[in-house]
Amino acid sequence: MRKYFGTDGIRGKVGTTPITPEFMLKLGWAAGQVFKEHDKKILIGKDTRISGYMFESALESGIVAAGADVRLVGPMPTPAIAYLTRTFRASAGIVISASHNPYTDNGIKFFSAEGGKISDEIEERIEYFLEQPMEVVESSMIGRAKRIDDAAGRYIEYCKGTFPIGLQLSGLKIIVDCADGATYHVAPRVFSELGAEVISIGINPDGLNINEFSGATKPELLRKNVLAEEADLGIALDGDGDRLILVDRHGVVRDGDDILYIIANHLMRTGRFSGGVVGTLMSNFGLELAFSETGIGFSRAAVGDRYVNEKLMQHGWVLGGEPSGHIVCRSITTTGDGIIAALQVLRAMIEEGKALDELLAGLVKFPQKLKNIRVAKRFVPNEEPALQKAIAVANERLNGLGRVLLRASGTEPLIRVMVEGRDDKTVDELVEYLVEEVKAVVASKVDA
Repeated sequence: MRKYFGTDGIRGKVGTTPITPEFMLKLGWAAGQVFKEHDKKILIGKDTRISGYMFESALESGIVAAGADVRLVGPMPTPAIAYLTRTFRASAGIVISASHNPYTDNGIKFFSAEGGKISDEIEERIEYFLEQPMEVVESSMIGRAKRIDDAAGRYIEYCKGTFPIGLQLSGLKIIVDCADGATYHVAPRVFSELGAEVISIGINPDGLNINEFSGATKPELLRKNVLAEEADLGIALDGDGDRLILVDRHGVVRDGDDILYIIANHLMRTGRFSGGVVGTLMSNFGLELAFSETGIGFSRAAVGDRYVNEKLMQHGWVLGGEPSGHIVCRSITTTGDGIIAALQVLRAMIEEGKALDELLAGLVKFPQKLKNIRVAKRFVPNEEPALQKAIAVANERLNGLGRVLLRASGTEPLIRVMVEGRDDKTVDELVEYLVEEVKAVVASKVDA
């Protein structure tokens, strides 16, 4: 068991341990101790939340104190750090971000030299050094810090390079919502330089508005703009750019399941698909049925892009993702990337000459409802006798024509309740029933 690392790095409320300057200084030093054994260079990027500057300075100080060098790239999408870590031949990449969370939270994600998430063993080694006394190397061995000024341009060219030469986005009107986050200076340029007419929203970060009014977790503003501008497509990214949610020309919000369906089927129709698709426990049963009808294999991973990646490598497959919008195209990149995934959808639209909604004609989803219950302390719902009984009751009512999932969030103090079934009425009733059962368990723990 690791003390600080969760399913997606280290994350929490700013000013509360471990998201403090003191901890980040020690974390930088610990990371420097681990990664300088391979190469002395560590890349640091961040999203646009105000606390990122504070933590960037603390990490930089800790890393150079350990004798490793730092390369600073400033506000950049999380997947861009994965890419730049590889291209700069760095020993590791660090992202200061809390992804889709509000500005009051922040966190740290690590990438390996290959651009993937670091292993459990590396996380354990970092935690080992976190418990050791911090010692600064001899003065002549202190690391050096430099800023990379052309990082955004490098990543923009990389994204454009994943789109076929000769294929243009001209004739398409696209609304791009950057959630006032890390893609604000990158995403609009990628799509416009490929020929699209781009209208950008969520591109005025002030350190406090990241994910607040727009983006992948709040697509209503994007939906309104798509309808008002009569756009062909709306693209919503989250604060650090690793999630993608789309809005079609009719204002219908399309999630990660829809995106996986479009990309997989287009690859199949163009003879470029092999293997299968990895979803998660949250993926809609309708997606699984649709893939079975077209002969595409499907496997479910635990929730989290880390587990999607692990299962992709286990199977030797290249496409996976989550309904939340993490889409991993391993034939192109090493991690979830909202811009790259959007380009794959746009390629399908252009090459097949169809609108987004037309590409989804063969996908019929089961009604699915998700509710979150905030808790003071995380617990495992499936280990609670009262909730085991409640799940059994719900499954009996579904009679094999649906799914029930209760799980603790890996990034927030939440219990997530999901029910999927053939009709909305049953799904709504079972979600409310399970929410009340979870609240009762939460109350009993407080009283105890």
